[in-house]
Amino acid sequence: MKKKLLITLGILATIIVLFALALPSILHSAGLHPDYPDSKQYDLKGKKALIITTSHSVLSGYGETTGKPTGVFASEMTVPYYEFLDAGMTVDVASIEGGEIPIDPQSFLYMIKSDADERYLKDAVFQEKVKNSSKIEGVDFTQYDAIWLAGGWGAAYDLGQSEVLGKKISEAYYAENPIIGSVCHGALGLIQARDTLGNFLITGRTMTGVTDKQLQELGITQTPLHPETELRKLGVNYKSNTANRDIFATITVVDEERRFVTGQNQNSGHETAQKMMEILATKD
Repeated sequence: MKKKLLITLGILATIIVLFALALPSILHSAGLHPDYPDSKQYDLKGKKALIITTSHSVLSGYGETTGKPTGVFASEMTVPYYEFLDAGMTVDVASIEGGEIPIDPQSFLYMIKSDADERYLKDAVFQEKVKNSSKIEGVDFTQYDAIWLAGGWGAAYDLGQSEVLGKKISEAYYAENPIIGSVCHGALGLIQARDTLGNFLITGRTMTGVTDKQLQELGITQTPLHPETELRKLGVNYKSNTANRDIFATITVVDEERRFVTGQNQNSGHETAQKMMEILATKD
């Protein structure tokens, strides 16, 4: 009897271990961090990209100052960084307050971690940029060809609230050259931008950001700003895909003027960066 019990426990332990080892592949197959099937290798040497992230590090409710650690969701920063870098672009990193960028520790859980995250963890140059990011206030956005707004829970606390970011996005838009992109909560970095008449710059444009449904599914509704809600408030033609679980759904949309490229969530990184580079490659 004891021998049979030990054999049964051994079989169960083996099944658990095999499932754990296969979990990253299972999640990838379900839609987490998908490859972009139309991916191309672009030659954009001489062009510059700027990645912007949150500086907020605590997942807290209204009026609270403590909570679980959070920040930028790693792949929403690492995926575009390497897409742009591998195309020969110079890539700079900035954040709302400058200095060390907080990265959501859940980003690096073995079943969630992306290939770009793995590359980042071995890349001393990129890590140094993240540790010593530039403060957006001192960065001239008009000097870049691609501007990327990364998401993560932290972005809900400072991207949409930053008048400085809104002003700089407006300056980049009117400089005519930069293509502006975002994924997930990164879209909140667009809501303060205004046109020359003082109207919201993104009103009437086709865009996306993380859905309210995904936030509800993940049980994270205490953050101060929700991308779908805020984009709809400003009259954006909001688009999204859905699934049984929205964490496995994604869409990337290009606005009518081909100046803004927005991705729905953490799964949109490759496609969004690729579509930004496609536009850059056809501008010359």
